[in-house]
Amino acid sequence: MASTEFGQTVRRWRDRVSPEAAGLPAGGHRRAAGLRREELALLAGISVDYITRLEQGRATNPSEQVVEALGRALRLSAGERAHLFQVAGLVPPGRDSVPAHITPSVQRLLDRLAGTPVAVYDAAWTLLLVNPLYAALMDDPSSWRGNERNGIWRNFVGPGSRVRRSPEAQRAFEAALVGDLRATASQYPADERLRRLIAELRANSDRFAELWDSGAVGRHEASRKTVHHPQVGPLTLDCDVLSVAGSDLRIMIYTAEPDTEDAERLELLGVLGTQALVES
Repeated sequence: MASTEFGQTVRRWRDRVSPEAAGLPAGGHRRAAGLRREELALLAGISVDYITRLEQGRATNPSEQVVEALGRALRLSAGERAHLFQVAGLVPPGRDSVPAHITPSVQRLLDRLAGTPVAVYDAAWTLLLVNPLYAALMDDPSSWRGNERNGIWRNFVGPGSRVRRSPEAQRAFEAALVGDLRATASQYPADERLRRLIAELRANSDRFAELWDSGAVGRHEASRKTVHHPQVGPLTLDCDVLSVAGSDLRIMIYTAEPDTEDAERLELLGVLGTQALVES
């Protein structure tokens, strides 16, 4: 059965990934060198019970999002990721789809930025991965599902974010988001999920529909942002957006000027925040 093969594949690859390779502390006595189910669940943003049922073949038909999350958590190569999709009974996303694969080399880069808030988005601004400090700064996204994970949806339809802008800056930010999404839609015209997102944004946000129909152009780029955190107060941080060549991933990094109150508050968040990788 495909479900049994999928579960066996996940278990086999879980056993070969050490906590250190996944960016987690090893800690304590371990019966095996690989990841525990609890650790894989944490990395993938999936319940332990669901992973148990998948590995035992009692859960069938995992969604594309679940397979993608497991592939990232297990640090799979492109070929291994394609195999995981196939044994799940799914067609691996092709070149016509917005890429969501985070390569092991990019994962290792993110592991080395543990002291900096970092998030990884795809070209449609759907959140793929955050580190603990980003979750502490901007809110833990592990419970977000569907459109809630999309930054454009959250700004136009959802609750927004902890970033505060002037009305003028907010309008410019919205126009840049829409222009950026338009460029992505032009690059991936056959992506059905992207087309559905745009249709739902137009149906649920008059402001988005107005900007989309006006042909707004722009790109969400580096800027200085003020984040209002409920525990440590406002932090004014530099936000840089890096692109990964060949994948269209966007790596968002927040940094504070050294020896400032903002740097102190960010350091305090590192103490208050969670200690493990969080994936949406």
